[in-house]
Amino acid sequence: MPIIHPMTMSDFFRKSEGVWFIQRTVHHFDTAADESGESNLYVGVISKDDPRVKIVCEQHLIDPARAMGGASFMWQANTDVQEPNPEYAAVLIDVPDDETGQSGKLLRNQGYVEKIPVVSRYWFGKDGILTIDTEYDNNQGQERCWFMTDDFRVRVSTVRMMNGVYLMTYCSERRCVSNETLAQMVQHNLSRE
Repeated sequence: MPIIHPMTMSDFFRKSEGVWFIQRTVHHFDTAADESGESNLYVGVISKDDPRVKIVCEQHLIDPARAMGGASFMWQANTDVQEPNPEYAAVLIDVPDDETGQSGKLLRNQGYVEKIPVVSRYWFGKDGILTIDTEYDNNQGQERCWFMTDDFRVRVSTVRMMNGVYLMTYCSERRCVSNETLAQMVQHNLSRE
């Protein structure tokens, strides 16, 4: 069955909701540091009337009425058994360019590369690939993400400093099965005996 690619940020956030297991490979071009590893990503959808929409829009001097909602993200090391640390979290608010929703701005309460409020530009290609460009104070970042299946997606990114490319990242991301879904699967398999 062919995959239906999200073509708006609202659809992308809805398709991304849940917990993802991420395997990350990072290539630094100016140091031998290795940030490769495994982590979990928690994605939650934010409705248009969520108070965080107004807070983040006002941070960026944008009318909250233009926002179409957004998403919250939290990162956690895969081996960490504690609750996710709010220091590794962000809120993204979608402000589309027009009614098609295929391009627009993402307002972030804090950036991924620099921990400052930032505005990114996004667009969806005809192939379903989401591209996000972000200009920080001292860096530029580009991230591209696409779904291979409903439960597996790929993300690649580059961060460029004033003197050239600093790092490139490749992530494969698999949706984690919830305990409820896992219990249903076990029950289904037991009923087949």
